[in-house]
Amino acid sequence: MSIWEVILAFVVVVLMLVALLANVLVLMCFLYSADIRKQVPGLFILNLTFCNLLMTVLNMPLTLAGIIYKSQPAGDQICHVVGFLETFLTTNSMLSMAALSIDRWIAVVFPLSYHSKMRYRDAALILSYTWLHSVSFPIVAASLSWVGFHHLYASCTLYNKRPEDRTQFVIFTVVFHTLSFLLSLVVLCFTYLKVLKVARFHCKRIDVITMQTLVLLVDIHPSVRERCLEEQRRRRQRATKKISTFIGTFILCFAPYVITRLVELSSVVHISSHWGIMSKCLAYSKVVSDPFVYSLLRHQYKKTWKDLINKILKRSSINSSALAGEPHSRNILQLNE
Repeated sequence: MSIWEVILAFVVVVLMLVALLANVLVLMCFLYSADIRKQVPGLFILNLTFCNLLMTVLNMPLTLAGIIYKSQPAGDQICHVVGFLETFLTTNSMLSMAALSIDRWIAVVFPLSYHSKMRYRDAALILSYTWLHSVSFPIVAASLSWVGFHHLYASCTLYNKRPEDRTQFVIFTVVFHTLSFLLSLVVLCFTYLKVLKVARFHCKRIDVITMQTLVLLVDIHPSVRERCLEEQRRRRQRATKKISTFIGTFILCFAPYVITRLVELSSVVHISSHWGIMSKCLAYSKVVSDPFVYSLLRHQYKKTWKDLINKILKRSSINSSALAGEPHSRNILQLNE
């Protein structure tokens, strides 16, 4: 193995461990907190978490084995199943992010009618569509034998071995990425930019009220005035940072891989296997970032996982103190005897 392959293998191992821990923690928060389970967006986050966990457990290990052995790490049937799941899970996770953005858009732009427009039944219908949409492409690819081990990405994924099917495979690949990556990106940009517009409008209204209050309060201490102005600046940046994170991580993680898949269709451009695996690792990094971007850094999830950790630590400390107290109680009993 070259130094590049060692580095890429190490990156995949780190991504696997962090993704597994983070997504399991999200799942534990969902099971532990009744308030999180009551919320409609929780269904989309749960679906996204399951997709991420399956990708971590099934796809990443085979990619790691492909990097180490530089060949197909399992039999054809296993590789076909994993390639089928890779296409399905990636599309499903992209559409789940688009569904979460639609939920935020309705909640912010139409707050009074949110509970009537986004119920559990509506969320279930959206999830049903994402599953049907996601499973249709791998079914077509599997029926046409366009799934297999791709040396460029060291992964079981979409791959055409027959030169006579090249034109059909090119059309399929372009349509697939248009209706998965590009469609999700358009939905994310449209919904979150609308949310940002509303957030900025509300910030301006709050800023006007704040400035009027500061003008009226003549005797206010300069430090309090400075604190109010600082909070005003933070308020303006908060929504922009969040929305930039949602859209930015989506583009940064998926765009290099999608562009590489499209450029690969041209026989003119040569793509290095190191770049192919690196773009695949960037796509896998979305599995790592999703739990933090959509769940663990939010106040409700943060409170839940902190409560979980405290509960586990208290239980372990009680058990350890009980074990430590057993020999002492035995000694007392022996003395009494």
